[in-house]
Amino acid sequence: MTGFHEVRFPLRLSLATSGGPVRRTDIVNLSNGRESRNSRWRDARRSYDAGSGVRSIADLYEVLEFFEARRGELYGFRFRDPFDWKSGRPEAPVTVMDQAIGTGDGEAAAFALAKTYGDAAAGSTRRISKPVAGTVVVAINGAMVPSSDFTCDAATGIVTFAAGAIPAEGMAVTAGFEFDVPVRFGTGRIEVNLASFNAGRIPSIPLLEILP
Repeated sequence: MTGFHEVRFPLRLSLATSGGPVRRTDIVNLSNGRESRNSRWRDARRSYDAGSGVRSIADLYEVLEFFEARRGELYGFRFRDPFDWKSGRPEAPVTVMDQAIGTGDGEAAAFALAKTYGDAAAGSTRRISKPVAGTVVVAINGAMVPSSDFTCDAATGIVTFAAGAIPAEGMAVTAGFEFDVPVRFGTGRIEVNLASFNAGRIPSIPLLEILP
């Protein structure tokens, strides 16, 4: 991923940030009263507003300093989604059985981390490209793989098995992990009015997900 800094937006501020997934759907109203719907995007794109996490002048300065270091919209960075940052549900501990990431063929050594959302009717799989280093656990057919038998690139989310630990044909590969969202600032300008801020009106600081 070009133009990206492997640093995280201040965690203390992100915990109070608002936002979540966005999907674009074209809806055409037909003359008979029915409608036709078509998804414009294959995947959802997360959108956040970091302004809701700013509570003091010190917080605001920290965001401004971070904004300057990223050159505004130029460089992406990591962001911890306060609602969705684990391979499983937010209240559950990470386990090796949380997500299916592939099936062995006896030759492939690399598998990409992913998270699937869904129910009985349908599902959607999201590529996870920014796992948190040291949090990734992996299993083959339900048996936990020792950390010495695989590596995970925290900058890409690719799990690579050592030569002697490559999953055999038909074996299920699963993983658990914590992750960040790759984002960039959604504006080239942060406008601050001190009088308005002191009156309780916080600035809007949009963040947009960078899709892998």
